[in-house]
Amino acid sequence: MPSLRSRALSAALIAAGRRRRFESAEAVRTRVARSARRPASHLPPRSLGRVADISRTFVGAWPVYDVCPQGAEPAARVLYVHGGGYVDELVRTHWAMVRTLVTRAGARVVVPAYVLAPRGTADRTVPAAADLLSGLIASGGAGGTVLIGDSAGAGLALAAAQRLRDRTGAQPSRIVLISPWLDVTMSHPDQAGLEAADPMLARPGLREAGRLYAGTLTCDDPRVSPLRGSFGGLAPLTVFTGTRDVLSTDSRELLGRARAAGVEVEFHEEAGLPHAYPLLPLPEGRAARDRIVELIRSAVDL
Repeated sequence: MPSLRSRALSAALIAAGRRRRFESAEAVRTRVARSARRPASHLPPRSLGRVADISRTFVGAWPVYDVCPQGAEPAARVLYVHGGGYVDELVRTHWAMVRTLVTRAGARVVVPAYVLAPRGTADRTVPAAADLLSGLIASGGAGGTVLIGDSAGAGLALAAAQRLRDRTGAQPSRIVLISPWLDVTMSHPDQAGLEAADPMLARPGLREAGRLYAGTLTCDDPRVSPLRGSFGGLAPLTVFTGTRDVLSTDSRELLGRARAAGVEVEFHEEAGLPHAYPLLPLPEGRAARDRIVELIRSAVDL
C-alpha cells in the first residue's frame, strides 16, 4: 500500500490541476510557444554549488553541466538525462536528484540541457546523446559509467544506448530508467484505464509532445520510440515505475522484451505511486534513490 504521504501528494496534484499541462494538444502547443518567447532557465540552483563543483561546456548547441564532489575524486561517472516531455527544461526536482548522486554516491554527474522540441528533434538529439555517452565511457578514470534518465529523458537515454550499441557495441555499466516514456504513440490499450487514475499526465498532450519531438520521423521510429527498437546487447537495466502512471505500460512492455532478448532487468513497480516518484519527497522515492545510489557504488569496480 502506498504511504500516507504519497496518497496525500497524489491528491494535491489532482487538486492543483497538474494534468492540465498535458490535457490537450493545444495546451502543449501553448506552453511551447510561451517557452519560445521566454525560455525557462536550466541553471542549477545556487545551493548545489555549496556541495559540488560545477562547470559548464557546450557540446554543439547543448549546454552540458559537469557536477563533481567537492574535494574528492569521483567514484563513478553518471550521464543524467532529464525528463519533461521533450518540451520542458531541467527543474529543481532534477537538480535535487543530481545532488543526491553527487553527495551520496560520490559520482561525477554530466547533465545535458538538450535542445527541446520542436527545435530539438530525435533525428539530431539521439545521435548527440549517444556521442556524449560514448565520450563519458571512453573518458576512463575510476569506476564505471551509469546512464540514468527519467520520463522523456529515459526514452532519450535508451535510444542513445541503442544507437551506441549499433555503432560500436559499447555500453555503460548499467542503465537506470525512471518512469520511462518509451513509446510516444501512446497506443497501448491499457493506457485509457490508467489515465483516469494518473494525477500528472494525460494522453492528448503527450501525443502532441511526442509528435513535436519526432519532427520529420514517424512516431513509431525507434529513435523516437525506443520501445520499438531492439534490446539485444544492451547493458543491464534497472526500471522504476508506479501504477498511477499512464506510462507504466511502457515499463512493463520493456521488461518482457528486454528479458526475451537476454538483457538483465531489475524491475521495481510500486502500487499507487505516480509518475517519476523516485524524484519526489516520498518514503518510496527515498527508497528508490537509495537503490540508485547503491547501483552507482556497485559500478565503481566495473
